[in-house]
Amino acid sequence: MEKNTRSIRIECPKLLITRNESDLQWLIGSPFFPPLTIISTFRCIHSNSSGPDFPKESEEIRTLLLKGFDVIGALIVGKCDPEKTAARAVEAARKLKKLLTGTTKLENEETIGAVADPDTGDIRFFLSETESSMNFELVNPVSYGDNPEKFVWESGCLLLCQLPIKLPVCYPANKPSDAESIFSRAIEAVIAKFKDPNVVYLVEASNRASLDVVQPVILRGSELDFDAAVANIELLDEAAQNSEKKLLRCAHFCLKSKSTSQLLSAENADIIQISVLLNRSEKSPTCSAPAVEYFPAMDETRLLIVDFKLEVLCYAVQGIPLMHAISKLIIPGLIDQLISMKNMNLPYLLTQHPEVTFYISLVGSL
Repeated sequence: MEKNTRSIRIECPKLLITRNESDLQWLIGSPFFPPLTIISTFRCIHSNSSGPDFPKESEEIRTLLLKGFDVIGALIVGKCDPEKTAARAVEAARKLKKLLTGTTKLENEETIGAVADPDTGDIRFFLSETESSMNFELVNPVSYGDNPEKFVWESGCLLLCQLPIKLPVCYPANKPSDAESIFSRAIEAVIAKFKDPNVVYLVEASNRASLDVVQPVILRGSELDFDAAVANIELLDEAAQNSEKKLLRCAHFCLKSKSTSQLLSAENADIIQISVLLNRSEKSPTCSAPAVEYFPAMDETRLLIVDFKLEVLCYAVQGIPLMHAISKLIIPGLIDQLISMKNMNLPYLLTQHPEVTFYISLVGSL
């Protein structure tokens, strides 16, 4: 069935399909853009004859895909029945999205299923609005943007957070197997710290982002909002004036204007630096001096230091308030990366820690 009230907008280099292409690609969008807007694609990396290996694929996508971008559908190359193929694409995209979000029910169930002819390269786009619906509606028209880079970066910016961590792990010398569970609990404690009311997030413009002097802004964990969904966040325009630091727009740290010679691209994007600090400067109502607790070990204990560095890069539109940029983009990015580091380190915890490098792909370079 054809649906004329909606349209697909493609804001990336035209999707080209050849016989050698992967038979499945993930369609990437953003909650900051109009619905059904495709700004990039990711090829399915982990698959076999029976289909995608969803646990491995979700780990890969969680690491590679910047926060601020989402999987909004899938494209399958094939010559079988288009509607049945679209149904398979939608099912795969929904399964991946559930693993990425850690939920059994998706907040936004609207999902695109695209079918490409391997001979002609023609693509048909179908839309499924709810998981329970068996109807897949053919969506027309499909429009291609003239300047995808401008669409993404004219009102967008990058958020960068680098966090080195040295994690001490004490485990019984006669029970080295306990080290894994102790290490996992230590990771969980670090994750809890990110949402602690006393944690401090320092926001500042990078030297590259602004030629003017912009004073850094400090936000505490108690000022953040963890409840609002990204799609429901109210974006503020230039006319919005607010004295509260947490409601400052990301645009506050970006160039106010760009010369015509300056390209709008990922390489020239405004970068906002965010640092994570533990607050220890406020006056405590209960004590006036540092306190130390001593926990004696009952048996011989060994100390293991796990040393790694988190580096999270997120995409945001300049109208998003700082408190949402941190709580809905930076913190989930830190948590995802920390969990990935835990999974990579666990098999080598008592031997050698793997060298981990996160390869980040930006829109326009896929």
